[in-house]
Amino acid sequence: MIVRIAVPPPKLLRSSFGRSLGLLSSALLGLNLAGSGSAAEFDFEVVRLATGLTRPVYLTAAPGDAGRVFIVEQHGGTGPLNRGKPGKILLLDLASGDINETSFLEIPGVSNGNEQGLLGLAFHPQYATNGYFYVNYTQSGKTLIRRFEVSADPDVADASSETPVMGFAQTNSNHNGGWIGFGPDGYLYISSGDGGASFDSGTGHGTNGNAQSIFTGNVLGKILRIDVDNDDFPANDLFNYAVPDDNPFVEVALAEVRVWVYGLRNPWRASFDRVTGDLWIGDVGQGTREEIDFQPADSPGGENYGWRLREGTIPTPRSGIGGDQPENGINPIQEYTHQTGCSVTGGYVYRGPAASIQGDYFYADYCAGNIWSLRYDGSDPEDFDGTNFTDLKNWTDDPAFAPDEGSIDKISSFGEDEVGNLYIIDLGSSRFPLPLEGEVFRIQSVPEPAASLAGALSVLCVAALKRGRGPDRS
Repeated sequence: MIVRIAVPPPKLLRSSFGRSLGLLSSALLGLNLAGSGSAAEFDFEVVRLATGLTRPVYLTAAPGDAGRVFIVEQHGGTGPLNRGKPGKILLLDLASGDINETSFLEIPGVSNGNEQGLLGLAFHPQYATNGYFYVNYTQSGKTLIRRFEVSADPDVADASSETPVMGFAQTNSNHNGGWIGFGPDGYLYISSGDGGASFDSGTGHGTNGNAQSIFTGNVLGKILRIDVDNDDFPANDLFNYAVPDDNPFVEVALAEVRVWVYGLRNPWRASFDRVTGDLWIGDVGQGTREEIDFQPADSPGGENYGWRLREGTIPTPRSGIGGDQPENGINPIQEYTHQTGCSVTGGYVYRGPAASIQGDYFYADYCAGNIWSLRYDGSDPEDFDGTNFTDLKNWTDDPAFAPDEGSIDKISSFGEDEVGNLYIIDLGSSRFPLPLEGEVFRIQSVPEPAASLAGALSVLCVAALKRGRGPDRS
């Protein structure tokens, strides 16, 4: 059962003179406390919006829709008892705090491995007029990119509208990437892992691994870029997209023309900064380093982020695998070792209403439950060395990130709504017989303490004076 969390409205001020003065005293006390530290200093709070979810892995909003967000449930749970359960997209009404009982969409037959299932969701920039949205899911050893349309009911998709966009085979069950998102240029970006197993090696990985190969047909270990508004394959119903003319390898003989960047192991969550257009990528490491990769908005594409030769800024520590930085290699702007965590979850640059964290990039570690933020320091990409950031903050045990209810630990994703509020998605557990406990939290702004108290004091003083001055004799 999904539990909806409603935030109670503030209590109404009472009307008597004595109670007004009592509230005035409380406000003065609060003003004193606000200057002494603790959570009163923050202009945001973390509030749980939903619990009881089944493996939530993403959240997003439709363009122009500030009243709703869409939650992606990966599948019904791992293990044989959960096979056949669909991946779901749920609709959360932000005004009421309710999740609709009817799913926005259910996709049957998705794979139910730990890293498989329904993994990505993106709404077309013109969703308000064309009703198109796109999903990324795994099924029968393949990654499938599919388009759907909303029905006449805006709260329910038309399940019969499924249209293939593209697909590709996966050599193993893990490292599927799964993020999809529209860039500022209107093109659809698709993240793919290196094909799984370990060290990008073995059957299906070629001599030098998938991530370092840009030969035609090899889309693994990369981020792809396609145009979903045109069709280069009118005679093929399974491919409904075009390749942008300015993709970086269009003019390179025998190269895979859909590739935008490569050299990635398992890019688990990427995002575009809605203000600058910069691309941020959280790439999960093998056994030593986790990394945050960065592409400035003015890049023509083609960056090689190093895997499998490199894990973070070092040679991958395995004989026959690791090596020198490739000639066109780009290091991450930040990395951390497995003494700190073991699986990075990429996030977003905060662009919501809370001023104190404006412009901070938030990311997390799934294993350790750590949450950090940082800022890109503006270095030239050729100079990236894993230290190209400022204002690194660890929010994990900070009282500012203590939610009003529940706990934040298995962070599977972050999400954004239409106005830039940031959401934290906690996967929870659905492994039998444990209860379903996936959660969604929102980082939401609160009034600046001094300003809000000053306003309250002004109102209360006026009320107190009016109630204490006796009959009007004018």
